[in-house]
Amino acid sequence: MCEQGFNVGQLKLAIGQSDDAIAMVQQWIEQLHHIADHGKRAEVSKDLAQASVLLGEARAKLDDAIAELEGTPRGPETTVELI
Repeated sequence: MCEQGFNVGQLKLAIGQSDDAIAMVQQWIEQLHHIADHGKRAEVSKDLAQASVLLGEARAKLDDAIAELEGTPRGPETTVELI
């Protein structure tokens, strides 16, 4: 349905596709993190782990955007914790 000059359904679909792409990259980064960790490359492993966390945060923001479009925004109870 079009609202305010754009198709909300198409926007939600595009955001969902972006989330799927980021999820795939996040899995690859996590695999690389484990490879670096087993290869005794602590700094590389740390950087890859942090990149994975940041991708998780990006995915959470995309979920928030979809919730806003659906009219069910997430409240402040939603938190993302760096590990």
